[in-house]
Amino acid sequence: MRRPFAAFVFLILAASTTASAAGDFPYGRTLAFTVYRNGKEIGQHTISFQGEGARRQATVSVDLTVKTLGITAYRYVHHAQEVWEGNSFQALESRTDDNGTKYFVRVQRDSKGLVVDREVVPALAGTTTQDQGLQAAETSRELLPASMLPTSNWNFGQVGQSVLLNTQYGTPSRTRIANLGRERVKTTSGAAVEATRYRYTGDLRMDQWFDDRGRWVKAAFPAFDGSLIEYILQE
Repeated sequence: MRRPFAAFVFLILAASTTASAAGDFPYGRTLAFTVYRNGKEIGQHTISFQGEGARRQATVSVDLTVKTLGITAYRYVHHAQEVWEGNSFQALESRTDDNGTKYFVRVQRDSKGLVVDREVVPALAGTTTQDQGLQAAETSRELLPASMLPTSNWNFGQVGQSVLLNTQYGTPSRTRIANLGRERVKTTSGAAVEATRYRYTGDLRMDQWFDDRGRWVKAAFPAFDGSLIEYILQE
């Protein structure tokens, strides 16, 4: 990844997980993680779920700050709303501030597939005047296959896919996902959860853990500077 946190606004069916995980929605109203960099807390990743029956909305919020000597060295803020009809992805709107570079993505399903609108506003390059280095926004539109799933970390359906829709950039992310076996995952309370570990390689590079219900319970990946980023479940 060219960005240290992109995989998580970013964002999966495996035969080793129970059938109930694929058929029943495994979450309550909220899912929350504390995010650490080399063991030091840097922020939060939360998801709230609303809806009844098959219709469901997931609201994602990520706020991460890395400080050096008390000064903010890196800031990442991502907000997204997803709409699902059962296991069918319907729509997405996301806004991301990746250390000054802003990304806007809008996805709508129509009869031909997923219509993706993207906008990128580069960060200011100049510092001597207010508008020095300001660049025009880049916009684009693309039609992607209706079967494509987003890189939503919470969605266990990802693990059966080879191409995912990146929720930060609005572009396809090609990835290979391998089952690494069973592990016990600790939560912020110190409790242990039995889970299966999956390794993502390609455009997405990270490890994610899902329990037997299909719940996302941990994530880990190396940042661009070699530091270790870990998502620990608040439970």
